[in-house]
Order: sequence, then structure tokens, then C-alpha cells
Amino acid sequence: MTATTYEVVAVRYATLRATKGALYFRWADTGEPDGEQVMDYFFYVLRGGGREIVVDTGFDPVAGARRGRECLTEPVEALKLLGVDPAGVQTLLITHLHYDHIGNTGAFTDAELLVPERELSFWTSDVARYEGFWHHVEEAEIGRIAAAHEAGRVTLYSGTTEIAPGLTAVEVGGHSPGQVILLVDTADGRLVLTSDAVHLYEELEQARPFGVL
Repeated sequence: MTATTYEVVAVRYATLRATKGALYFRWADTGEPDGEQVMDYFFYVLRGGGREIVVDTGFDPVAGARRGRECLTEPVEALKLLGVDPAGVQTLLITHLHYDHIGNTGAFTDAELLVPERELSFWTSDVARYEGFWHHVEEAEIGRIAAAHEAGRVTLYSGTTEIAPGLTAVEVGGHSPGQVILLVDTADGRLVLTSDAVHLYEELEQARPFGVL
């Protein structure tokens, strides 16, 4: 069999100028002075094996503005600039259900939604309403995913799952209960898309956790 490899398009659609103290968990405990930290926001388009898979959808521009995030290009418009019509996408792969990953799912009217089972079960539970958790989602967006599930448009996955040849999802948790990373085979070798399991280099290089965990 011919191995499937993907072209991976990383779409930088927004940015945030913040501080290390605002973004890292208990930054003050490092004993280092606070400083500016820029964090960018991405979603991805995977092309290969005759398929086009969109990974996450970015945040809704209105919700992002309310949260102080600067939208550089609205996600739906960014897709159109890449020649991708959201209404024609057949597979939408969701890594977790925070607001900045499912904000535009309504534009993907015909897509099958691949959603981590633990994410859906947690974010539709009563405990998710605790403000420390609920702050990171938009109620209407969670409702849209739940409605899609009831309509039979959602396929749930968990653990380590081969989404397609050359594309594997691995549930790691941490940032969100069912957070997944993706292992993607490309022409240059295996690529790991960490989603929000890792946001910034210092999380890996100096073992400093992000503030949302």
C-alpha cells in the first residue's frame, strides 16, 4: 500500500499581547521578573490521500473581541483565501472544545465532526459549569456541538485513534479533559500538532505549565 502523507497548512488567524504572569501557571513562583509574552492562535488544514481535513475552527470574532483577542483574519475568510469552502468540507477534526477551537463550526454545514468523547461528556456535564472551567467555553458553541451529536453528525473518539491513514489522534488531557494531539505523516517525516497541549516554547524547554490546566 502507498503511504499517505499530508500537506499541513498552519493558519495564524489571531494574536494576543499579554504577560508571562498572565499566561503561565504561577509565574511568580519562578522568581523571575514578569515580561511581555505574545501568543498566536492557529487552526490547520490537512491535505492528502484525496482528502481535505480541517483541524479546529478558531474563535468566533465577536467572542474573541469580547475576550480581548485581536483577530488578524476571520477564520472563515482565511479558509476562503486558501480555497476552502467551509460548507464543502467533509471532515472537521476537533482537538478540544474551548472557545478558540470551535467558534465557527456553524459554517461547516455538511461536515462530519470528529470530537474527543471525554470533551463532549465533560463540557455537557454539570461540573463544567464551575466558573473556573466554564470561562474557557461559549455556551452556545457547546450547545451547537451537542445538537450536532444528537443529529448524528458527530463521531466520538478516545485514547489513540487512527483518524485516517497517516493521521493519528492521541488523547493527552491536561489543558482540557480530553485534549488531543495529532501525529501527521508528511513528506518530511512525522509532524506533531500539539494543539493546546503546548502553547509556548517555555512549556517544553523549562517545564513551565500554561495557566489553563
